[in-house]
Amino acid sequence: MQRVRPHESPSLKRVVGHLSLNLLNAIVAPAALFYVCLVTLNISWALGAALAWCYLGMAWRALTKRRMSGLLLLTGLALTARTAVAYATGGTFFYFLQPILSDTVLATVFFLSLATARPIVARLAGDFYPMNADIAARPRIRTLLWRLTLLWATVILAKAAITFWLLQSHSLVTFVVLKSVVLITMTATAVTVTVWTAARVARSEGLLHTA
Repeated sequence: MQRVRPHESPSLKRVVGHLSLNLLNAIVAPAALFYVCLVTLNISWALGAALAWCYLGMAWRALTKRRMSGLLLLTGLALTARTAVAYATGGTFFYFLQPILSDTVLATVFFLSLATARPIVARLAGDFYPMNADIAARPRIRTLLWRLTLLWATVILAKAAITFWLLQSHSLVTFVVLKSVVLITMTATAVTVTVWTAARVARSEGLLHTA
């Protein structure tokens, strides 16, 4: 089996750095902007700030001819839909309910994609590693991507269930704080498992520098 030449294989540090940057831009920054604006200003500013971050990030990538981040694109689309619903209904309950429904649908899509040749994680892998068709076709890589899709499908569904319970049982500000802490903890744990598992497989396939 042909291995990627050493100069084409990024180090684990580089992969983790790339992953962290994508998560920071697509997940952490919009959430942080939303919370700060919600507490210091109002819900309208919070909605606008989070959405503006995503649009500016996508515009910057397009103008600089960089690869569009799948995570950033998904976040931007989700926030656009949620913001439209919030302004259309004149309330915030549906704004926070919508991601619960979206996560439920997304988890279902993840689960269903397990029956296809390219599960969802395989489609997003390019955000974190210079993936090509030859690498994606390797048996151990295909198994890895299948297992990671199953992991994230389960995590997303659990997030939806926990978020719904928090929304029903706490005030808005308390809900936002608890939701952020719980979801960041869950996501960080899932990311850690993902990186550790992927690194083991990547090293065995000669896809990471060992130095």
